[in-house]
Amino acid sequence: MYVLGIETSCDETAASVVRDGKIIYSNVVASSLEFHKKYGGVIPEIASRMHLEVITRVTESALSQARLRLKDIDLIAVTEQPGLPGSLLVGICFAKAIGLASGVPVMGINHLYAHIYSGFLNKKRRISFPLVGLVVSGGHTSLFYLNDFKRIALLGSALDDACGEAFDKVAKIIGLGYPGGPAIEKMAVKGKPGIKFNCSDTNRPLDFSFSGIKTAVLYQVKGISRFGLWQEQAYSRRGRKRSPQVRQPSLQNKRDIAASFQEAVIATLVKKSLLACKIKKSRTLMVGGGVALNNRLRERLSREAGRAGVDVVFPDKRLCMDNAAMVAGLACRLFRKGFTGNLDLTPNLARSS
Repeated sequence: MYVLGIETSCDETAASVVRDGKIIYSNVVASSLEFHKKYGGVIPEIASRMHLEVITRVTESALSQARLRLKDIDLIAVTEQPGLPGSLLVGICFAKAIGLASGVPVMGINHLYAHIYSGFLNKKRRISFPLVGLVVSGGHTSLFYLNDFKRIALLGSALDDACGEAFDKVAKIIGLGYPGGPAIEKMAVKGKPGIKFNCSDTNRPLDFSFSGIKTAVLYQVKGISRFGLWQEQAYSRRGRKRSPQVRQPSLQNKRDIAASFQEAVIATLVKKSLLACKIKKSRTLMVGGGVALNNRLRERLSREAGRAGVDVVFPDKRLCMDNAAMVAGLACRLFRKGFTGNLDLTPNLARSS
């Protein structure tokens, strides 16, 4: 079974052909990252316009690399949710148009579930259900429990900033630019994680909160203690203004802050992921999303999961970022379980953590 996948949830325009839900014939990705860098984040209008410009060429390239034509395709899969509304709309309209023209069924796919599925691609070993899935990316940090490909339950999610978003904002605070994840990881290699940062506690043990640690980094950079901040507020109430003493961090300061921040975030991801496995009595943890590229996360999670008797499955690194192979692969499995195509697809804008 040949499935053409289309992914346009954010700033990557991707198309892929996957056979039988496992074998990748092509995986083409065009990113508009260079157009967003100077703004320090993704600009939705720029992203959707770039999708419009390149989606036809990207899809043609994916079919060409797979040495197939549209008439050879059995199913078209497209990201339906979650994502940027304009970006989703481009992908869905394009998929519906070629599906209607060719008579091929079109299926909408949840982007987060697809990230979990990316760990099944190109794997020779058998991965058994049930399992826990961790999606950790720029827009989402979520834990799921999977009984199979169609029975997926949310266990916990980010209550504020997603993990990748926190990396981007901290990188901006210490002057590392965008995107922040790779920059912080590189800076952290030569840093000493001696600064005590913590991620905020949450009422539900499997939820995440990363906004507090971002603020703690800001105070560290500005040299403001909790007492110092209270003092500033007290001076303001008396009608007097006094600017805090701002000290620019040195290169080694930046390295130490990056290392300390990264260790604190990874500690939270490891702790909550393994807690989810313990609660659900799962011996398998699937990890997906852009932050899964982080080598320190891979190293520490694999080590600590091994001690707990949990097998951690990471996708190939090229499948961690947004791609269409994961969309096509999951669609094939769902189609074989009885899910059908639907030309009435519209972007599902309900928040999906």
